[in-house]
Amino acid sequence: MGTGSSPRAPGAVLFACNFNRVRSPMAEALAKRLLGDRVYVDSCGLKAEAEAEGADPFVRAVMAELGFDLEQHQPKTFDELNDDSFDLIISLTPEAQHRAVELTRHRAAEIEYWPTHDPTLADGSRENRLAAYREVRDALARRLVERFGPA
Repeated sequence: MGTGSSPRAPGAVLFACNFNRVRSPMAEALAKRLLGDRVYVDSCGLKAEAEAEGADPFVRAVMAELGFDLEQHQPKTFDELNDDSFDLIISLTPEAQHRAVELTRHRAAEIEYWPTHDPTLADGSRENRLAAYREVRDALARRLVERFGPA
């Protein structure tokens, strides 16, 4: 094996989910911390929620537990990306997977599907809901290390 960065690390990664308020912002933040400036990382969703602003409040809470500040995160759609020349698109929902396939139909990009539970479906107490979000956060963190190696 040669020296330098892992051959598994692309130059630009996009994480995609449905609304860019829960799963993809978590993955984006975790990947940025893991990969640093070696890889350009962004996230988006399929559509915007008209009344929603920023990352989901439970996402902000569970990410803050690890020192992440997602207060400034502004959800965006595929159509609002500043650049769409990604080497790797990781879709976290079936719907985002379908859009990723469409997006890459005429360009070379790798697509990976990481089925990720939707923690917004959790009900019960605030603590039960936070636990569901933590579970998704921690699963994404593990998957990122498996895919890209430790920091």
